[in-house]
Amino acid sequence: MNIQGEKKDLLAEEWIKKAKDDELNASSILKHRDGTPSGVCLLSHQMAEKYFKAYLVLKKGSYPKIHFLDKLTEISMKIDHSFIELKEEVALLDPFYTPTRYPGDYSDFLWDDAEKAFRATLRIKEFILDKII
Repeated sequence: MNIQGEKKDLLAEEWIKKAKDDELNASSILKHRDGTPSGVCLLSHQMAEKYFKAYLVLKKGSYPKIHFLDKLTEISMKIDHSFIELKEEVALLDPFYTPTRYPGDYSDFLWDDAEKAFRATLRIKEFILDKII
């Protein structure tokens, strides 16, 4: 799906709004400890994914229906090679996707994991917003 003009801007804005919702929820859980660390890890991953997709919509007119941040980074690097600067944050966040969503033999996440995930996502947010605003 290739999106043009005003529709592209509106869709990117929707992705950013959804990412901000995730940020609000994750930050509240971290502040009040009224949720789980795995919930913050999932929200952090989702927030980063949504910022990548907003960027791709604006710059490319489309986005892939995938959840792997490393793949989204690779695609973004084809547009702007400086996305390589996010490799560390992406490497930290990508392993949270499957274990936070599905049952299995996965380790429980700790509050320290949640805080690191959230900080990594805030770095991705700042980086991408600097590119699109």
